[in-house]
Amino acid sequence: MGGTSTAPMPKRVLIISDAWGGQINGVVRTYQNIIAALEARNVDVRVIGPEDFRRIALPFYKEIELAILPARPLRRLIEDYAPDAIHIAVEGPLGWAAWRYCTARGIPFTTAFHTDFARYIALRVPKFLSSFAERSVMAVLRKFHNASTCVFVATARIEQQLRDSGFTAPMVRLLRGVDYDLFYPAPHPKRAEPPRLLYVGRVSKEKNIEAFLTLPIAAEKIVVGDGPLLPHLRKAYGSVRFTGSLTGRALADAYRDADVFVFPSRTDTFGIVLIEALASGLPIAAFDEPGPSDIMGHDPTLGAISDTDLADAVRRALAAKGSPQERHEKTKARYSWPEVADVFHKNLVCESHG
Repeated sequence: MGGTSTAPMPKRVLIISDAWGGQINGVVRTYQNIIAALEARNVDVRVIGPEDFRRIALPFYKEIELAILPARPLRRLIEDYAPDAIHIAVEGPLGWAAWRYCTARGIPFTTAFHTDFARYIALRVPKFLSSFAERSVMAVLRKFHNASTCVFVATARIEQQLRDSGFTAPMVRLLRGVDYDLFYPAPHPKRAEPPRLLYVGRVSKEKNIEAFLTLPIAAEKIVVGDGPLLPHLRKAYGSVRFTGSLTGRALADAYRDADVFVFPSRTDTFGIVLIEALASGLPIAAFDEPGPSDIMGHDPTLGAISDTDLADAVRRALAAKGSPQERHEKTKARYSWPEVADVFHKNLVCESHG
């Protein structure tokens, strides 16, 4: 884990992110909360996202738009803002344009490892190509992040995986936070019959959502979220309640009304929804992947994880000991947005663009 920078604390912070604008996902929510905490400390933060450029929607992801040929306009935007520190959030077209701008000029920058794209690609190509695809994508990611002065990672397990894959840049653990005024247990929780299983997140292939929808368990299944697979899955799984995207109080109530939170993803590096669920008093059922395993550790009161059998994890989570209030308190003791923002701010690198 890397130490904090000795450079002055930056007052003008530029975040360049391919995930921004109208997108609803963990990356966007992470930076929204960090920015709010920094602005409360009178730090000026500017985000450059795809909406600042000519862009094109992904054919299979209409709500995700990518910047087209962003290099020249990006240069103008960076130099007009004259930041003290630059953070590149995502390894997309904007991220790479910012990477080239900084490396060509010797300007230091930080990055963050939010999504295991190598694993994601490997799971979706023919099996005989998966190893080659994973190594190839990891080589690209390694080049991107090794040029940074600091890579923010969410968990110890992700950090170790990156080290094992040849990442040499300093790394700093950047956890996530929860709004505890919004996410808290129901005053008098009572198990539903049949139990209610909840999924919150994008309704998309990379989330492995069908592992949740096909669980052989007598339960009411609820899906909160939007995404490209939503129309198809609504038709294919008529017994499942699809609410669409929820935010604020409606989202918090969805957590409180459930009995177990199910997290089927195998490629997320953390999952803010996991700690929102725990703060709301829910036990978690998940695969043994870096996000859930680092968050839950070996604490059986927080739920259950399994290498391959998600249904078994759900059954054990339904039987988990520990009260909803206990889960809330354990989460509150560990996850705080102001502390996350503090770690982020202290590890940015100041650079004069005068």
